[in-house]
Amino acid sequence: MANDEKVNVAIVSEGLQSHINPTLRFAKRLLSKGVNSVTIITTEVARDRMLKNNTPNPHSQIQFEFFSDGLSIDFDRNKDMKTFVDSLHSVGTKNLSTLITNLTKVQQNKYSCMIVDPLVYPAIDIAFDHGIPCALFWLQPCVLFSLCYRYFNNINSFPNLDDPNEKVILPGLPALDVSDVPSYMLPSAPSHLKQILVNMCKVLDKVKWVFAISFFELEEETVKSMDSLAPMYPIGPLVSEFMLGEEKEKINSQGNSILEWLDTRESSSVIYISFGTVILLSQEQVDNIALALKKSEKSFLWVVKGYENVLPQGFVEETKGRGLVVTWCEQEKVLLHPSVGCFVTHCGWNSMLETVVAGVPVIAYPKWLDQPASAKVIVKKFGNGVVVNYGEDRVASAEEMERCIKEVMEAPSAGEIKQRAIELKVAAKKALEENGSSGKNISQFVNELKNVP
Repeated sequence: MANDEKVNVAIVSEGLQSHINPTLRFAKRLLSKGVNSVTIITTEVARDRMLKNNTPNPHSQIQFEFFSDGLSIDFDRNKDMKTFVDSLHSVGTKNLSTLITNLTKVQQNKYSCMIVDPLVYPAIDIAFDHGIPCALFWLQPCVLFSLCYRYFNNINSFPNLDDPNEKVILPGLPALDVSDVPSYMLPSAPSHLKQILVNMCKVLDKVKWVFAISFFELEEETVKSMDSLAPMYPIGPLVSEFMLGEEKEKINSQGNSILEWLDTRESSSVIYISFGTVILLSQEQVDNIALALKKSEKSFLWVVKGYENVLPQGFVEETKGRGLVVTWCEQEKVLLHPSVGCFVTHCGWNSMLETVVAGVPVIAYPKWLDQPASAKVIVKKFGNGVVVNYGEDRVASAEEMERCIKEVMEAPSAGEIKQRAIELKVAAKKALEENGSSGKNISQFVNELKNVP
């Protein structure tokens, strides 16, 4: 490509909010580095959500194009993942191929690169067929890409993953228990989830770049260990500009009852508990957390969907004055609030990156998928919090939850944990600076598209 030609990038993303958010953030980063335009190609589910929420286009150089995944808008994709994935990879892929064919015909300057979400891996073949250079946009920790790549390509020997007592020992990774391995690798995992990774690995030879929303300093050993296999380029942490201090918006409590309540609490005194929008806790898990919070006598903000039906009877009344239970909150603003002292989290990767950037200590209570590995390679490695101990049922006792709260909030270790959390916060923000590790990776990618030496 001549240096004076425009650089137009397409990003193919699944329409789930947890996929669209990092996609938008990456698009803005690319534009800030000299890309002329970004086209986000996603499913009609995302368009429906944007219309309902009256969501404005965040940037004049970002265009949206939509295709049907073959299911109705009202279909619950989280509840019936198999039907969703089957339809996306059959009907949806055909619709996506037709859309990209039409877009490349009308576009004056051919797409310089197509960046593909792993869940929409068939787009890699579509890009290849159109002669468009392709990149993979990995939305989980680098350690999980390394695990999946090595396992599904039979590069390293793995122990019997049916045996929870076995250890997984791989280059660039800490020793992992089988229970730390992502659940979609285990023999008990649904076949449709495994097949996504198997099929994705089969087409990775057509991918020139693997981008990760992590940052180098967080997963240095893992990134280095992949250099000779499938080099990874961390370009994160991909959190909002607001969290990074790049937006002028300030935390304004006025009119926000949750933030107003946090304003009444002392600095670093509040336990924030949230398990994301997908994870559903068992009644035993809820009861044990509730009992630990009661015994701790500390202030807390707990996000629980339908809490009237799941919290122990009398809990809200008994903790009134020091506890606030809500069905939803603006997590970024909560994590940045000075009164928040720790975050009890399921360790979903977006939440992990947000808490790292906020410098908030973690009580890691992972459940499945990438979450146990994230807890092991981040929290245990860097010491920015503690990991909850539980058995095969993944239910932590009330006593264990109480122990974790004390260790992070008041024990002699609390100060050291807070300091390590702040050190990670500093490293995360430096990574995105012009000369930071992620800033350089994005600049190098854009220059390659421009053929700039």
